[in-house]
Amino acid sequence: MLELVALTTDVEGAAEAAREVDGTWYRAHDGERQGGPYTAMIRAATDRPEPLLEVADVGLYTCFARTIKAPGGPPAAERVVASFGLVHHPDLTHRQADDHWRDRHGPLALRCHAAMCDYTQLSVVARLSGLELDGIALCAFDSRQDLRERFFNDDAARAEIIADVASFADASASPRRVVLVEQG
Repeated sequence: MLELVALTTDVEGAAEAAREVDGTWYRAHDGERQGGPYTAMIRAATDRPEPLLEVADVGLYTCFARTIKAPGGPPAAERVVASFGLVHHPDLTHRQADDHWRDRHGPLALRCHAAMCDYTQLSVVARLSGLELDGIALCAFDSRQDLRERFFNDDAARAEIIADVASFADASASPRRVVLVEQG
């Protein structure tokens, strides 16, 4: 499904814009270190981009949302989402990196992140403003503790994921992780 994705530093504006377009929004987790590239994100399938344009001071994108792992059962009360901006590897095109992300990294992530309860890839189809991104990974966990202690199955899984990401993404150009809490 195509949707608009807004990244912003305006948490209150994100809440209001999400209400206006009946979208889902996320705010930065209070327990995380601050200073990330954004503190809120909005996702909406809408033909009214104006509220998102007003708050998208970090970036606004048209994305194709790919559910790699759908949540099972009701979301946990403390559920957190690690969001990772993706910039493609300089030796690859956007298409090559995106194909690898979908076809190879997605299944690998399911094997190496067993505690992950939901995994969505937001593949950027068009950048309307802001940071140059090829995608945003949304990796959800039932709790902050699960994210902190069980992000990888083990050290071998960590090494495998790091090596794979380096093959299709430019880690130095990709924004650092932002941990979010879904607001609705």
